[in-house]
Amino acid sequence: MKMISGVAGVALCTALMAMTPAAQAADGGANKDDAVSMVKKGVAEIKSQGADKTYAAIIDKDNKEFHDRDLYLVVYGLDGTVKAHGANTKMVGKNLIDLKDIDGKPFVKERVEMAQKQASFWQDYKFTNPENKKIEPKSMYCERLEQTVVCGGIYK
Repeated sequence: MKMISGVAGVALCTALMAMTPAAQAADGGANKDDAVSMVKKGVAEIKSQGADKTYAAIIDKDNKEFHDRDLYLVVYGLDGTVKAHGANTKMVGKNLIDLKDIDGKPFVKERVEMAQKQASFWQDYKFTNPENKKIEPKSMYCERLEQTVVCGGIYK
């Protein structure tokens, strides 16, 4: 086997590293690209199939289109009310605007405020991973859609 060195070796190594999902969770969780893709799929589905049908699909844990390992969608109204939640159906219909993470960060309020200013964004906070039930750092990708914000997040 021939050894590659110099500029060609560095370029090959860099290219291989770029193909590795660096943002992937330690235990084979979803990565940033997965989150963006699922959110975009959710937004498109809401636009084409309607909110009620898509929210039901998001809530259905057997629906693999909106549930992939530790990745699921959540939809909030811009007032902080949960419209759909892929991990906890008990949250649907509740206004969580004052909900804070373990560090005291009012992440729902922050998310709603960010959605009012930006069409899409990433948000960091801490949340319970549904796969291992541990509180972990999470990055949530969100897109505003009319008076809602559609989000999907990865655990770091």
